[in-house]
Order: sequence, then C-alpha cells, then structure tokens
Amino acid sequence: MDVMPLLLLVAGSAAVAAAGRRSPVPAPLLLVAAGLAVSYLPGVPEYTLDPHIVLPLVLPPLLHSAATDSSYLDLRAQLRPVMLLSVGYVLFATFAVGWVAYLVVPDLPLTAALVLGAVVAPPDAVAATAVARRVGLPSRITTILQGESLVNDATAITAYRVALAAAVGEGATWAGGIGEFLLAAVGGIGFGVVLMVPIHWLRTHVKEALLQNTLSLLIPFVAYAAAEQVHASGVLAVVVVALYLGHRAWEVDFATRLQEEAVWKMVAFVLESAVFALIGLQLPVVLKGLGEYEGGRAAWYAVAVFLVVVVSRFVWVYPATFLPRMMSARIREREGGLTWKAPFVISWAGMRGVVSLAIAFSIPLTVHGGEEFPERNLILFLTFTTVIGTLVVQGVTLPPLIHLLKLPGRDAQAETLAEANAQAQASRAAERRLEELLADERNALPAPLADRLRAVLERRRNSVWERLGQANPVTGESVDDTYRRLSREVIGAERAVFVKLRDGRYIDDEMLRTLLRRLDLEEAAAYREAG
Repeated sequence: MDVMPLLLLVAGSAAVAAAGRRSPVPAPLLLVAAGLAVSYLPGVPEYTLDPHIVLPLVLPPLLHSAATDSSYLDLRAQLRPVMLLSVGYVLFATFAVGWVAYLVVPDLPLTAALVLGAVVAPPDAVAATAVARRVGLPSRITTILQGESLVNDATAITAYRVALAAAVGEGATWAGGIGEFLLAAVGGIGFGVVLMVPIHWLRTHVKEALLQNTLSLLIPFVAYAAAEQVHASGVLAVVVVALYLGHRAWEVDFATRLQEEAVWKMVAFVLESAVFALIGLQLPVVLKGLGEYEGGRAAWYAVAVFLVVVVSRFVWVYPATFLPRMMSARIREREGGLTWKAPFVISWAGMRGVVSLAIAFSIPLTVHGGEEFPERNLILFLTFTTVIGTLVVQGVTLPPLIHLLKLPGRDAQAETLAEANAQAQASRAAERRLEELLADERNALPAPLADRLRAVLERRRNSVWERLGQANPVTGESVDDTYRRLSREVIGAERAVFVKLRDGRYIDDEMLRTLLRRLDLEEAAAYREAG
C-alpha cells in the first residue's frame, strides 16, 4: 500500500489550514481552492473519496469533537429550532431538490432525483462550526447551527437509504420509509443512552491519563459501529454519547482533561483540513464519465440545483421561525424580540460539505435488474457543484453579511463580569474550606506554604477582574498580555538554566524533562489565569 499520497494530503492540507489562520479568507475555502488547483497538477495521484472510510472513520470523530464542545443545556434550550432544521428542513430540502431535479433533468427518474435531494440536503457539520467560530456569531445562532449540524446527517442518511431502496427496485413504501426513519432515530438515540453511562463510569474509574485518552479516541467509533450494526443511526449514537460525556467532563481527573483537549484539537484540525482539501481534489473524479452532460447542459443543471438548495432553506427557515411565535405567547415571551436578521443568517449559513459527497459516492453502480443506476455520474457532478457553490458563495459572503447586518456579537464585557462573579463565589467557598482544613492539626503546614495557598486563591479571584482594567498607557498592552509576557519571560529564564545544567551534566535528561514539564504546567496556568 502506497502511503505517500495520504501523507502528502495530510501535510499539504495542514500547511494550507495553518496559512488560512493568518488570512482573511476562511481556511475551509482556502483548502477547497487548493484542492481544486492541485487536482490538475502533473503527477498528482487521483484521490477518490471512499464512503466506507469517510462515513465510519472520519465522520464519527468530527461529530464527537463538535458535540463534546457543545453545550447540552444550550441545545436543550434551543431544541425546537434545532429539530425543525435538522429533521424538518432536511426532509423538506430532499423533496424540494428532488422534485426540481426531476422536472429539469430529462429522463431522470423521480426516485433517483430524490436520492440527489437526500444527498445534498444536510448542511455540513464541519463547515457550520468552522464558520461560526471564525465570524463570531451570536451565541443563540451558533448553538442552533451547531445543533442542526450534529443531527441533520442522521436524517439525510436515513432519507437517502429510503430513496435509494426505491431507486434500485427494493419496493420501498411510505410506511416502510417512515418505519426505517423511526428505527434509525429511536435506535440511534437508544444506543447512545445505553452506552453513555457505562462509558462515563469507565472514564471516571480508569486513572491513567494515557488509557483515558485511548478510550476517548475509541468512543465515537464504537458508538457509531454498534448502532449501525442494527441499522440504527450511528450519527445520533455518537452525538448522544458525546453530549453526555461533555456535560459530565468535570468528573474526570485534570490530567485526562488536559491531554484530551490537546489530542482532540489535533485530531479535529487534521481531519477538518484533510476533509476540505479532499472536496477540491474530487474534481477530476467527478468529471470523469460525465459524458453527454458535459458543457452547458451540466452547468444549467448545476445552477438550478444550487439555487433550489439555497432558496429552499429560506422558504423553510422563515415560517419555521415566526409561525411558532405567532401561535404561542409563551414562545414569544421566552425568546424575546426577534427580527428578520437572525433567520436570514441561519438561512445563508447552509454550506454543504464532505458528508454529501461521501453519500453520493456510495450510490451503487447498478440497480437490482443489472442496469446502470440512472444518471449516477450526473448526481455525483451536481453534488460536487452544490458543495463547492455553497462553500464558495455562502462561505465567502457570510462574514461581510454579518458585518453588514450589524448583528450583536457576544458581549465580552458581560461574559467577563459573569466569569468574575462566578470565580468570586468559588474563591470564597475555597477560602472557607482552606481555613477549615488548616484549623485541623492533621493538616498543619508551615506558615509560608499556607500563605502560598491563600495567595493562589487570591490571584485566581482577582485575575478575572483585572481583565476589565485599562490598557497599559506606555505599551498599549492589556493586563492579560502583560501578565502573559512577564510569566513567559521569568519561566523562560528558569528553563534556560535547567537546559544549561543538563548540558553541563549536572542533571540528566530525565530530570530535565521533569523540571520542564513542571514549568510547562505553570506557564499553561498563567495563560489560563490571564485569559
């Protein structure tokens, strides 16, 4: 097996993603553009998107990472809009796109058109969270988009299975389709509920951080595979387990949390980068075999499907947003005033991604009678153009659109005040507990060490309030920046001495690593206290 193409993909996509963090253009768009450009360079191998790899091996860790970073409480508070988008909109888009494709493309059977509709229906989890992080959307909109992206893949995959069964001649019925949908949804949630408690128990009872992180990496694959074995939704199983683990993460020891955060950030970065680069690299594969649809006809079909995908989201979002408010005074009172701007942003933030392409590539080559699957190559092409179109058109215009609409962002001042109040309450409780412990003769400490414990508590309590202070009039630095800089300088001085002692053979490398790790933890603590 030649691993060089895989290594080149990972290294190249990571380099482009790193450059994207220093560019005004969102990294996903740079990665897609780079993939498109590289796909036609001489000597570049053909990267075929394998659904048997993407769906069970790439999608679960991405969903797990996104779900553990989400808020169960926030998602529960926004459950109605999340479900209307992740279930209602996906089904609506499936039928809307399928019906228009059936009318526009000659000789395309309705069942095959519905397969296309299900394929392009779900907005992408990776694209939604990447854009939300980059543009600083208001917290409610971010929660709704993230919640939708966590669940909508399950709806789309189930709708695809039902439409595919009808297209290949398995005699699917409406009753059978509804039954399969309920089995996938209820089964996926049920598997998640069954798995989440024993998995969390295991996480709290395994004390070795390395074993904990090994378990953490296996969890999304186990949850996905277990549910899929009985045709339940592996996506929902992963999401349910991850939401529960994220909500109870405070019960896991600190060493595990520190390592786990670093590990999952790395995994998410590598997978997200490779996924977007893969989208661009699919162009030669998609164009191959397009045949009679090359040229103007294919372009017209692509524009038509893209427009339906974009317009159908507006058609669904506005009634789904305002009709419940019109019918329920309780909803109006709970959610407060709402203008047309937030639904507009939610409607425009419907980028498609790698899941749509992976599902499209899983379409079989033939139906049950042995004939070719109707217009399979055209469906692949229309999926690809829809994904690229939404990522480029909506992804590029979303940040300036949010700026133009003047949507209120996150209130940093209010959040800092809330954090400071929470820290003050926690510090007071910690100080009371410390004095109780020190009053017990079994906990006697020399005065300097007891004072050091009190100083740490005071520093933690005051650090958040200090962030509200003015910038340094000489350097222009904030209090945070000055504290970080000074901490880095003094710790750097210690680090240099340790290295010099190792080089002079006064200490060995093992002791050096121990001392450096202690400094690393102190430096990390300084950054967390300041930021």
